[in-house]
Amino acid sequence: MTGGQNFSKHPNHEAELPRLNRILGQLEGVKKMIAENRYCPEILIQLKAVRSAIRAVEGNILNRHLQSCVAQSFDSEEDKAEKIAELKMLFDRFEE
Repeated sequence: MTGGQNFSKHPNHEAELPRLNRILGQLEGVKKMIAENRYCPEILIQLKAVRSAIRAVEGNILNRHLQSCVAQSFDSEEDKAEKIAELKMLFDRFEE
């Protein structure tokens, strides 16, 4: 599996950078809460918020992947089979 390397254009994910920066800020906040020995449920609530934010970024990137990389693969049976296998692997890996 080439991981989409045979496609000349990958989708642009720069729109996720502000979200990722906010996530980094949230994680820094969690570190500070731990250093300050804050109440466990407060820390857990913030960690849950971080996980939710990361899942939103994952969903956005997956959506772009489906709309561009996967859609492009329908032009070739070989590429189509490769993308289907890639999607199966992704869904297995991200299953919770």
